[in-house]
Parts: sequence; structure tokens; C-alpha cells
Amino acid sequence: MTAVFVHGVPETPVIWDPLLAELGRKDIVNLQLPGFGVDAPVGFGATKEEYTDWLVHELETVVAAAGPVDLVGHDWGGGFVVRVASIRPDLLRSWASDVLGLFNPAYVWHDLAQIWQTPEAGEQFFEQSATTPAADQVALYESIGIPATTGEMLIAAAGPEMARCILALYRSAAQPEMAKWGAELGQAGARPCLAIVAPNDPFVNSNDLALSVAADLGAKIGEVPGQGHWWMLGDPIAGARVLTEFWTSLG
Repeated sequence: MTAVFVHGVPETPVIWDPLLAELGRKDIVNLQLPGFGVDAPVGFGATKEEYTDWLVHELETVVAAAGPVDLVGHDWGGGFVVRVASIRPDLLRSWASDVLGLFNPAYVWHDLAQIWQTPEAGEQFFEQSATTPAADQVALYESIGIPATTGEMLIAAAGPEMARCILALYRSAAQPEMAKWGAELGQAGARPCLAIVAPNDPFVNSNDLALSVAADLGAKIGEVPGQGHWWMLGDPIAGARVLTEFWTSLG
């Protein structure tokens, strides 16, 4: 059984490295979103629908070789995971996401997302970021829970293509678009599922939103105590434990 991991924004697969080391599994695929440290395909518009289609294609390749996967997503990766579970549960043995609150009709995008969703303001944000000294960017990452070594790798991967993709993705998901996805969860509960809860995550508004969606889907709850948005970096041991216990429960 293959475990497939999907990172978020503005990230690359390196955010999973400490957690994957703790898991010690050999059957892991750590995907890299188009435009996030790698070139996006020609003509790729970077909307949430295009990223979902890309993920489906990647999973179809893995499944053809090894069967249905255990799919794990963080941040936007978690959003794509839930969407895939909604429309292609046949590709999955199980799925886990740390952003189920996104699919609650009451969800309100966080302040940074709203800047990115606003024409001109989003572009100005990335123009200013490009001129910010790397040391200052690393310090900012550290202040929100990303270790300096990981922050340095994320900064090295950033650039105009990542900025373009972030802006397009968030603008494709401005409300009520995420609420529409939330109304189409459909078959997502047809496979065993896990809501990963980081109680100090400031980007999901309220964990109550995630718990409500989890209850509707029949998802198990896996809390990573004391952690925020980057729980897999803050406590990879606890994160690995949550996932391993979930997978073990599947038999």
C-alpha cells in the first residue's frame, strides 16, 4: 500500500521530510505541485480545478502500479485531497487532511488569502516579498513555525512562477467557490478518513468548522497537541503517530 503526500502553499515537498523520516515507510510518494519549485506545464492556469485534475492523473499512475493509496494532504494539498476523495474515491484506500474546515459553509478566508485574492494587492505582496532580504524572510518563517533550514529551502524555491500559481489558485477559490466544493463532498466519506487537527492553527479560523465537516463524513479525529499550521515540522513524532495509528486501524 502506497502513501502519497501532498504539500501546500507556499511550500514544496520538503515540509514533509521530518515526518517521513519518523514514519520510516518505504512505500511513499511525496508529490510536488506544479509551479512550486518546479515548472508548471505549458498552459497550466493553476486553478483549484486544474490542480485537482493534476492530482487525479498522478494518483492514477500510482494506483495502476500499486493499487489504491493512503492519501495525505496539508494546507492546499489537504484541500485537493478532500476534493479527490469527493470525486474519485476509487483511487483511495484512505485519506487524511488538516483543512477540513475549508469545506464548511461558514469558512472565511484568512487575511493573507484575502490579499492574494485581491487584484493588484496580491501582485504588490509578491513584488515586496521579492525585495525582502532572505534573512528577514527566514525570520518570518521561524515566527510562524517553520524551522530556519526548511524556510531557506522554501525561499530558494520561490519566484515569479510560484507567485503566479498562488494568485491564480486563491482567486479560483474565493468564496463562494469553496462553499460549492463543500456542498459536493458526496463520496468523500466512502473511504476511511482522518481529520488532522492542529489546535493552534491560525489559518483555519476555528477547529469547530473542521470537526463539523469531519462528523458529517464520519472521519476520525487525530489531534497533534500544541501544534499549529506546520504540525509536521513542529512535532513530526506526534504527527507520524497520528497517521500510523489511523493506518493501523484500517487492518
